Amino acid sequence: MASLWRAATGLTENQNDYDGVEFWSNPERTGWLMKQGEYIKTWRRRWFVLKQGKLFWFKESTINRVSKPRGVIPVATCLTVKGAEDVLHKPYAFELSTRADTMYFIADSDKEKEDWINSIGRSIVQHSRSVTDSEIVDYDNAKR
Repeated sequence: MASLWRAATGLTENQNDYDGVEFWSNPERTGWLMKQGEYIKTWRRRWFVLKQGKLFWFKESTINRVSKPRGVIPVATCLTVKGAEDVLHKPYAFELSTRADTMYFIADSDKEKEDWINSIGRSIVQHSRSVTDSEIVDYDNAKR
């Protein structure tokens, strides 16, 4: 799990450059979620912003162009987002998974949990890299 956190918290070298995403303007979804710290596994309440295939989090809900995200997850690297009450034994829990790691979150209500799962799921589909025709290899007709 540490590598996902490192990727999430160290995504860009220039902390003012988030691939041009203006996270403070017209986000797809915002709200409070609980998340675990990377090293100290306490649950902390953070303000999350989903925009243009990136899930940002902040300590406070007042966000503007000079705000500094505490971390960012490129959702295109994620494979699944689904409920996780049975894993964490906590209501309104959900998980976001890559090939290597899983991050857990807790929403304030079942509706909030479902709304986040749906929004993140749509973003994963929209921002995932799809295979283009030029990348498809026809092994039957390939030159030998």
